[in-house]
Amino acid sequence: MNNQKENPVSAVNTELKLKGFKVYKTDSSLGGFTYSRKDFYKINITNGKFLFNYADRSIETDDVFLFFGNPHIPYSCDPLSADHHGYTCIFTEEFLNFSDRSESLQQSPLFKIGGTPIFSLNEFQRDKINGLFQDMIKEQGTEYAFKDELIRNYMNLIIHEALKMQPSESNVKHTNASSRITSVFLELLERQFPVENIEQPLKLRTAQDYASHLSVHINYLNSSVKEITGKATSTHISDRIVAEAKALLQHTDWNITEIAYALGFEYPTYFNNFFKKKTGTIPKSIRAGHL
Repeated sequence: MNNQKENPVSAVNTELKLKGFKVYKTDSSLGGFTYSRKDFYKINITNGKFLFNYADRSIETDDVFLFFGNPHIPYSCDPLSADHHGYTCIFTEEFLNFSDRSESLQQSPLFKIGGTPIFSLNEFQRDKINGLFQDMIKEQGTEYAFKDELIRNYMNLIIHEALKMQPSESNVKHTNASSRITSVFLELLERQFPVENIEQPLKLRTAQDYASHLSVHINYLNSSVKEITGKATSTHISDRIVAEAKALLQHTDWNITEIAYALGFEYPTYFNNFFKKKTGTIPKSIRAGHL
C-alpha cells in the first residue's frame, strides 16, 4: 500500500514480529507498554484484583490468577487494586505451534470464547508458574541457539498446568448476554481493519464466519446483534467492507482486482456486483472521482 500512511509501530511490536514472542515482568509501579492485541496471544500471571469483561460475562479476580488472552476475542480488564505485579508472555500462534502438531490456539479451551480464560492459583501453583516465567525471561536474554524451542517448552508447560486446573467459574458474574456478545462482535469486526496487505486478505466475511470464530450459534449472534443495534449482523459486516473498499480505492494504488482479493472476494466481478448493490455505483467510479 504505497499511498496509505502506516501507523507507527513500537519497538516492542517490531521485536515481537521478528521473534514471535516477548516475556517481561509487570509491576503497577513501573507502568507498561502497548502492544497490538490484533497480532499477539497473551499469557500472564498477576498478583492483584481485576475485573475482566469477556464475552457475555464479567470475571472478578482475587489474589493470584493466570490469564490467557486471544487477540481475536476482544476483552477489557480494569484494576480493582492499586498494586499488582507478575509476569507476561505475548506471542504469535506461529511461534508456539512451530513444527507442532497441536490444534489451532483459537480452538483451545484456554483461548476460545466459550471457555473461561482465568484461573485462580494456590500458593504451590503460583510458585511453579512464576518459576516458569522466570526461566523464560532468563533464556530470552541468552545467545543459546535453541532458546526458542526451550521457551516454547516453558510456555507449553504453563498451558498444560492450566489445562489441569478448574476454571474460576465461581468468580463469573453473568451480565446482559445480548449486549456483551454484540459488543464482542462489533469490536472483533473492527479489528479486521484496516486491510494493510494484499497477501493477507480479509478472513471473516460472513455472519457465520463470526459466529464460528466466537463459538456461538449463528442464530444467537444474529438475534443478539439485531436486538441491541437494530441492524442485522450481515449489514454491519457489509457496511464495514464497503467503507474499507472506499478507503482502499481512494488512498491506495491497488488495482480493482487486488482490492477485491484483499477484501475476500474470489473474483473482481463478485466485488463489483457487491459494491454496486450497496452503493449504487461501481468501484471504478469511486476511484475516478478521487483522482
